[in-house]
Amino acid sequence: MSMNQNDDIRYLDIGLPEDIARLKAVGDIDNALRLIDMHLADPNTTAPLAACMRVQREIMLRLPRNYPYTFETAMACIRKDIPDFTEDEFHALEDMNKIGWIFINGERRYFKRFHQTLLKVNADYAARANIKDTGTSQGEDKPTEAVSMLDRSMNIMRERGSFGVHLRIRASIRINDDAFVPGKVVKVHLPIPAKCIQQSNIKLIAFSHEPKHICPEDAPIRTVYFEEKLYENTEFFVEYEYDNIAPYCDTCKLIPAAEQPNDFDTQEQSPHIVFTPYIKELVKELSAGCANNLEKARNFYDFVTTRVTYSFMPEYFCLESIAEGCARNLKGDCGVQALLFITLCRCAGIPAKWQSGFYSAPGDIGYHDWAQFYIAPHGWLFADPSFGGSAHRINNSARRKHYFGNLDPYRMVANSEFQHPLDPAETFWRHDPYDNQGGEIEYDDAAISASSVTKGEQIIELREI
Repeated sequence: MSMNQNDDIRYLDIGLPEDIARLKAVGDIDNALRLIDMHLADPNTTAPLAACMRVQREIMLRLPRNYPYTFETAMACIRKDIPDFTEDEFHALEDMNKIGWIFINGERRYFKRFHQTLLKVNADYAARANIKDTGTSQGEDKPTEAVSMLDRSMNIMRERGSFGVHLRIRASIRINDDAFVPGKVVKVHLPIPAKCIQQSNIKLIAFSHEPKHICPEDAPIRTVYFEEKLYENTEFFVEYEYDNIAPYCDTCKLIPAAEQPNDFDTQEQSPHIVFTPYIKELVKELSAGCANNLEKARNFYDFVTTRVTYSFMPEYFCLESIAEGCARNLKGDCGVQALLFITLCRCAGIPAKWQSGFYSAPGDIGYHDWAQFYIAPHGWLFADPSFGGSAHRINNSARRKHYFGNLDPYRMVANSEFQHPLDPAETFWRHDPYDNQGGEIEYDDAAISASSVTKGEQIIELREI
């Protein structure tokens, strides 16, 4: 077994033995865990299969908190917002795969954020709940805006060739008091801005504790690392500032080179960026008639933004085959949609990679993921499928087209690679082994679950430059 549990993640797509898979499918978690432990104690179990089962074991432990509702409690939850919501409506949405559920002990249990998805992406349900503002963290407009902030940003970028903001942000993480153990060493990673195409003038202003390590500016997953023996509970925080200048690119006017590179960022990355038979067939279908890689990438973006519906997701640790799952189920959040776009591009031989951190706009900050793709001789371009999909929902074709090739400046970029280890690596399971937006925290001898931690982000200053 690796000294870092998270190294096992890449074996997740090996799959479970059939008896354990059946138990997991019906939600018999206790017996599934029992059989996994039997296999792990068996010297005949191969190392890759053992790694897969260790990951699956942790997934099964996390599933109940991601799917907490019975039918009765799920109905009560949605009726708090929509009192006249009917059981027939609920079952119809189940049949359309609009309400996520799994079996736990033979009973359907419903996803903890199912109602938030319904209210976010369905205008009729939002109106019945008298919700007028869903925020802009996934590309929606605020009804109080006379002119959409995102449209304004887009228009300025077109007029000037770029648009920038200066941001100062405070990010924090704290163990909840009921989970704090005095006298233990606490190890903390908080994301900080990384140098990239759109970010510069990065300054780390303040820390709660003396950092043990600060990753270089070009690190693929940039953090500040603290390590402290705590006798009293306390908050860890970092405060920083930076400039984000979003360049404008009119992808309709780009002329790709005849020869395109395919020797970087085109590889598979198990378990989620995988060229499955369905992904290969989908790439073949979407690439038909395309003259070059730019046209292919545009078709992939069009597929994700017009066919995939935004949906809140369980924690990524619980997901299997993310890209193919998005292509098959036609739903996913920002990261799931970005991974599908990246996987389609890579399968077609187009370099593509991850970028993530915060969406940080006036009055609105939240975690966000998007993608980059490479077209010679123009270099790395951006694609934000979830913002494009949000524009599609409100019939804003100009904005949807904008987010193929462009972003906006309201971002904090900390990560440029998916599924990259932290520096220094964590010993125990990360809250999110694929990305790092809210930070990670563990004791030196034990994991600390995400439910035992409070994370926060605050915009202290935002001004246009």
